[in-house]
Amino acid sequence: MPPIDNSTSELLQWAVVGYLLGSIPFGLLFAKVMGLGNLREIGSGNIGATNVLRTGNKAAAALTLLFDAAKGAAAVLIARAYAGEDAAQIAALFAFLGHCFPIWLGFKGGKGVATFLGLWLALDWRVGVACCLSWLVAAAIWRISSVGALAAAALSTTWVLVLTNGQSFILGIILTLLIYWRHSTNVARIKAGTEPKIGKS
Repeated sequence: MPPIDNSTSELLQWAVVGYLLGSIPFGLLFAKVMGLGNLREIGSGNIGATNVLRTGNKAAAALTLLFDAAKGAAAVLIARAYAGEDAAQIAALFAFLGHCFPIWLGFKGGKGVATFLGLWLALDWRVGVACCLSWLVAAAIWRISSVGALAAAALSTTWVLVLTNGQSFILGIILTLLIYWRHSTNVARIKAGTEPKIGKS
């Protein structure tokens, strides 16, 4: 954990900022703007880039991935610039929660992978790059997006310990557990051999 330099009320304010940024549903917005239909009725019904890709529109999927990652990074960078590292970690956690449980969508959001990668890139670019590479390698081998996500999450705390001073370790544990919880149905399908391949419905 980083030193706590802000008051509880100040950290709560950054939690709100992080949550509001994270809760912007870019997948739904891009699907609507680009005339792709209701994302909730396509594929898994998820609002993330993987499900946007199931519409067949690679540009929309790429934009969703980019903006979902950017909102996580923005939450961290803004909080760090104005209030320091403790606020940055709080904003990171709540940006992730905002994506997964957006108030605008009845708290039914995405699984947080792009936001997870974006916030790590902002918290420490070395950990972020290592997580992205972990996702890419696992997804390339198994051709399953969720396997990439689970691999990146599982290895993230290792990268924190290897590449940094460890101040983000507890946050890393929390985010890893949340990623696995959000992917519990994916884990069941992986075990059953029924998890869709990348680009398939």
